[in-house]
Amino acid sequence: MTTPSTKNLTLPDSPHMDAPDPKGRLFAPSAARNMAPIVDLVSTYAPKRGKALEIASGTGEHCTALARALPQIHWQPTEPEAVRRASIDGHSEGISNMAPAIPLDAAAVDWSAQHGGQDLILLVNLLHLIPAPSAQTIITESARALNAGGHFIFYGPFLRGGQPTSDGDARFHASLRAQDPTIGYKDVEEIESWIAEAGLKLIARVDMPANNLAFVTKREHP
Repeated sequence: MTTPSTKNLTLPDSPHMDAPDPKGRLFAPSAARNMAPIVDLVSTYAPKRGKALEIASGTGEHCTALARALPQIHWQPTEPEAVRRASIDGHSEGISNMAPAIPLDAAAVDWSAQHGGQDLILLVNLLHLIPAPSAQTIITESARALNAGGHFIFYGPFLRGGQPTSDGDARFHASLRAQDPTIGYKDVEEIESWIAEAGLKLIARVDMPANNLAFVTKREHP
């Protein structure tokens, strides 16, 4: 899945990254800022043991922190871009419960057939960067990839009642739409309808730092 460049866009949670270090690791300031709240949230709903898949792992900083915090879970990071997969593997060096990163187009139909049996799926800061049909496909396929009782947790900026919640969000949303009118922030009501259509139960909608939201969903039936 190809996401639009965010090089010239700024937001407190935007994914600016510096050049790779000698180990190929990338570092995103936004990942450092939202790391602790995301680890705390995921830890609340994570299974006691099992398999977890992260969609669009980016630099690998989140998945690495989660693998350290939840050693009973085996983590599979995924990322379409080779340079970011190298970063993920650089960050995860020496962590036994984290697999090497693999490519995954999470907007493709039927990826769940190859990557099913998950107890937890995580997605951070992607849905606003892709078109609505792709976002809905990710939710649908994630539901299919979960075991019964598994959770799909996703985080990012969203519209409430069709409106951004801050001036910074409004500017970033407008910048995304100017770059590509098919992308931009999705509305909470739209997201919740996709969750229901996918057969997931919405467990919690959690307010997160920088006006972000996290949706915690669960697959209750096989």
